[in-house]
Amino acid sequence: MLDFNALISTTMTDTLTLNEQVLKQINSQIANQLNTGVLVLDADFNIVIWNRFLQVHTDKIAKNTLGQSIFSAFPELPERWLSRKFSSVFQLNTPSFCSWEQRHHLFELPHTRPITTDSEFMAQNCTFLPIETDCKSKYICILIEDVTDVCHYQTKLQKTLAELAQISRIDGLTQIYNRRHWQESLEQEYAKARRHDKKLSLIMLDLDYFKLLNDNYGHQCGDMVLIEVSALISSLLRVEDIFGRYGGEEFAIILPETALSGAIELAQRICNKIATKVLIYKDQAIKVTVSLGVAQLSVEESNYEELITLSDNALYQAKALGRNQVCSADCSKSLLID
Repeated sequence: MLDFNALISTTMTDTLTLNEQVLKQINSQIANQLNTGVLVLDADFNIVIWNRFLQVHTDKIAKNTLGQSIFSAFPELPERWLSRKFSSVFQLNTPSFCSWEQRHHLFELPHTRPITTDSEFMAQNCTFLPIETDCKSKYICILIEDVTDVCHYQTKLQKTLAELAQISRIDGLTQIYNRRHWQESLEQEYAKARRHDKKLSLIMLDLDYFKLLNDNYGHQCGDMVLIEVSALISSLLRVEDIFGRYGGEEFAIILPETALSGAIELAQRICNKIATKVLIYKDQAIKVTVSLGVAQLSVEESNYEELITLSDNALYQAKALGRNQVCSADCSKSLLID
């Protein structure tokens, strides 16, 4: 007698088996056509599946790679860091992610983009997905996305933005800070000095008879003098000192954590150095001098503008006393240069 129940059961089993085979073929074809690397690891971090993307982008043979530890197949991987990440995915049963901004690449896969990059390897976003089967076996699927183009153009954009930001802070002629950025820096240093009860000094300096130099030698000569004097002063400063072009032939130096005596000493060195420097313009020897005003922040100033006024007044006094000298805002003391 025909057992219809058994026949139906057998037919359903055959159908399920057929469907499973079809699904496996579909999954295999999809995985191999993806423009993304696919690696599946077992609980011991051995490779059980990889797709055509990895076959194309590595010199490894699938049959020699399957069954290997991922750290043997790809010795460049950061084993301790990646093992912790794998363990976290297994234990928490949640996906994890590593972007090219965190690590440019995990797998040393050469990129095939016809562009110049800083690395011979493709930039990668890697996703780690937990997989649990019906038989309770656990696996990790690693998706490796090629983001070389994104990395390249994002890096170029960041570099361009940094250059634009730098340009916005720099005086085009002398390549020191422009007035706007210098004044913003002074405002910040003033706030820090007040908040932490730190010393702060300021030097304002001006090239003597600069208009006469322009009239006699031309503005190109004047530009050369501004550039040379800026470079000379920069060579005498500390890393933390903030040097800017205040306007025209006038310059200013912020000296964080510096008492008046230290500022005066630096101003004297600058004055002497410039006075003894011989500049050459079209085979002509040119000598220039500067006048300098120095001030230190005290309890009396209620804002950074008052510190500028103090040092500026000292600068005008140095000019009134004959130029080529340093004058301190402290008791209007003049310091003549030998």
